Amino acid sequence: MFRGATVVNLDSKGRLSVPTRYREKLLELATGQMVCTIDIHNPCLLLYTLPEWEVIEQKLARLSGMNPDERRVQRLLLGHASECQMDSAGRLLLAPVLRQHAGLTKEVMLVGQFNKFELWDEATWYQQVKEDIDAERSSSGTLSERLQDLSL
Repeated sequence: MFRGATVVNLDSKGRLSVPTRYREKLLELATGQMVCTIDIHNPCLLLYTLPEWEVIEQKLARLSGMNPDERRVQRLLLGHASECQMDSAGRLLLAPVLRQHAGLTKEVMLVGQFNKFELWDEATWYQQVKEDIDAERSSSGTLSERLQDLSL
């Protein structure tokens, strides 16, 4: 569904202009209603259509509030979840706390990840790509079964 990496700019109010090629699909899938939250493993944000986010919320609701690890994941993902509606100009307003978490200032990478987008600071994104490529080159050749079955 969503693929590719695109540089987009944040305006002075923290609004991100969604590339035209995604706007129609976002309107079709979710009438432009999106949910943004933090990524708990990387310094980026995760941007979901509202229907996709509701699936994740159901999974999070099944976690135990009494298990510290599960409660921590609920607190981080749900506590940072922020609804954002695409406006008539195709822009999304990102909450300041979310922009701060990912270090987003002006240039942002909007990275399609099938059912969601990742939002990265541009320089951080390119550094992550370099680290990922370096890790692949230096890996000991031990791949998971799923990666072994992946034919490109």
